[in-house]
Amino acid sequence: MFDGMRRRIVSMWFPRLASDRSLRGRPVDAPFALTLKEENANRIYCLNPQAEKQGLHRGMNVADARAFCPELESRPASPADDRAFLHVLCRWATRYCPWVGIEGADGLVLDITGAAHLFGGEAGMLCDMRQRLARAGITARIGLADTRGAAWALAHFAEGRAGPGDAVAALRPLPVAALRLEEKTVTALERLGLRRIGDLEDAARAPLGRRFGPDLLMRLDQAFGRRAEQISPLRAPPHYGVRMGLPEPIGLCDDVMAGAARLLDRLCETLTRHEAGARVLCLTLRRVDGQAQQVELRLAAPMRDPARILPLFERGVSGVDAGFGIDQMRLSVTRAEPLPVEQMSHSAPARSGRLEDLITRIGTRIGLDNIQRLLPADSHIPERAFIVAAAAFSRPGGGWAAPRPRPLRLFAPEPIAGTGSRPPERFRWRRMPLTTARAIGPERIAPEWWLEDENWRAGLRDYWRVETRQGRRLWLFHTPQNPGWFVQGEFV
Repeated sequence: MFDGMRRRIVSMWFPRLASDRSLRGRPVDAPFALTLKEENANRIYCLNPQAEKQGLHRGMNVADARAFCPELESRPASPADDRAFLHVLCRWATRYCPWVGIEGADGLVLDITGAAHLFGGEAGMLCDMRQRLARAGITARIGLADTRGAAWALAHFAEGRAGPGDAVAALRPLPVAALRLEEKTVTALERLGLRRIGDLEDAARAPLGRRFGPDLLMRLDQAFGRRAEQISPLRAPPHYGVRMGLPEPIGLCDDVMAGAARLLDRLCETLTRHEAGARVLCLTLRRVDGQAQQVELRLAAPMRDPARILPLFERGVSGVDAGFGIDQMRLSVTRAEPLPVEQMSHSAPARSGRLEDLITRIGTRIGLDNIQRLLPADSHIPERAFIVAAAAFSRPGGGWAAPRPRPLRLFAPEPIAGTGSRPPERFRWRRMPLTTARAIGPERIAPEWWLEDENWRAGLRDYWRVETRQGRRLWLFHTPQNPGWFVQGEFV
């Protein structure tokens, strides 16, 4: 194989990925660290160069770090945001080559074979990478070699470029940890005196294989190019968007809806192929004067049925100012969710989706977040036996697991006059004189000791269902530790 056709791999390592991401949004001119709770201790997750100069390091207890460096500023770490940021960098790196993959939690790997000449050669490409990352405030170490293993070793232990065919000479003086080995394997090799990759290469292979297994020799062969190692590029997320140019400007609502119907048919076909459903759609209408108006539709459930989605656009489209006419339409999904194909069954009735459509129609007027439902919660305390959730972003839960019936109307406890441990025969509630006809109880409910609740700190409550001669069916409780009677609910 000619040198010009050799495979060339770039490894990018971002040693301060998390702290660089956080400081890009809110810069700090002082020792800085991100903290993460691990094994019941708050430890340093990532830190900037100023903190490292103070003797701090990753995994250090935050309390100890503040003792060494009182001026240390910190924020909670967010590994999920770090992963998302790494994906952004992966998409950015496709400007250099199409084959870009993620290397661990803080690195990228690029196959730049045949692409370096577009940037004036390999040196020019690496210089462009470093300059762009430095302007973005991202610390990076870059290695370039014939193999993925050699490029990774250079990025982590000897930043630079190994020319075509020079990987062996570049790797020999590096420590054995540059072979991407486990820490225990590295420690065992160093105890045997095999501290450099060159020492490992010169040693007999058979004893190494018997003692350390096939992984050691595999990593060694991958670094020297004796065994192939593939790069799996990150798949770009599917794009859900269609557009349509119009030969003549339109302005009537019916015409816009007809165009939206055509776009929806094409869009839903794409969603069906990817087994996805739209939660938020955006219809962009470009006018002949260059201005554009948007109609956003937020759905109460993921959908890909054009017949159900199209009528939901009517309210938004009717309020569009078409000006001198609309000459282009674009429909895109700004938020999609998985919607796998369901197996049809003759025993289970098919879901009509009418409730979701109703929630969507009402949501376009008052907002989806303002339409709420009650869901059961795992608590025997009446006030904590339910949670309030947005109906569009939750599903109906199962029935309430209550040992006794609960009132449909529940309110804050209201005191009434009464003595003894049984409901009073006559009492006054909300200015109404009531007479007890029948009482069922008591049901004793103890407070949840692990929760701080002012209303339940008084102690036990004995609940009674009381039917009055006046027709009121009330839920009363008595507090034995501090004698008193209260009404907390009403059965309807």
